[in-house]
Amino acid sequence: MQANEVMTTRPEYLNADASIREVAKLMRDTDSGFEPLVRGEKVEGVLTDRDIAVRGTAEGKNPEDNALDIATQAALYTFSDTDVVEVLKNMQEQKVQRLLVLKSPDQKDLVGIITVGDIADQCKEEAVIKELVNCATHYR
Repeated sequence: MQANEVMTTRPEYLNADASIREVAKLMRDTDSGFEPLVRGEKVEGVLTDRDIAVRGTAEGKNPEDNALDIATQAALYTFSDTDVVEVLKNMQEQKVQRLLVLKSPDQKDLVGIITVGDIADQCKEEAVIKELVNCATHYR
């Protein structure tokens, strides 16, 4: 099974100039904890609800400050045709639960977001389940 078969398509995202408050409102409205920040066609960073709560608070940011100031700027990603076992191995190595999904190495359009939950919900093969367990071990 490939990433494009289990990912969330048409991900919500905001302009890289968005405020922390705008991102938090979108997260609330879409029941999401992860938002890409883009400028034109390029992902400039990603912001999680944890970034807002921990990094934003620790750095004394206010809700009107630019979200990119507390975002992770090295966005982690995979490609739409990547096998989900490889996606899980990547997540495990990076110690993350979600990745941006780009169309291909040649066409880096943002086409989705894939999470450990997406894979767990839709993939029942033994090799995938084994990697799901491995991926979760760093949360002990």
